[in-house]
Amino acid sequence: MSLLLRCNSLPETGAFYASLPGFSVSPMGREPLVVEGHGCALLFTGTDLWKMPPALSGTLYIAVADVDALWEQVRDRATVAWPLQDMPYGTREFAINDCNGYYVAFQQQD
Repeated sequence: MSLLLRCNSLPETGAFYASLPGFSVSPMGREPLVVEGHGCALLFTGTDLWKMPPALSGTLYIAVADVDALWEQVRDRATVAWPLQDMPYGTREFAINDCNGYYVAFQQQD
């Protein structure tokens, strides 16, 4: 599955995701901006297709093999929404806020 999300700035969004381990970003200046990594693809557009600012009433969850190692690499590169922790529903996870305000959680099954 892929998601198309509105972003505030294609260059800023591309730079943000390119700075995170495990993500690659399509060439800058092209729409949609394609961010791939950890088995998922996120597509970003600067075009106001929905007649509203970037918004999502939820969290994007990405499953990873080693959430502890990723936490050590990411925690100082992004705004942390919640720190690495064991959840009561059986995952170990953390979340960050991306440069558009989206919650992106990385999780590993116990």
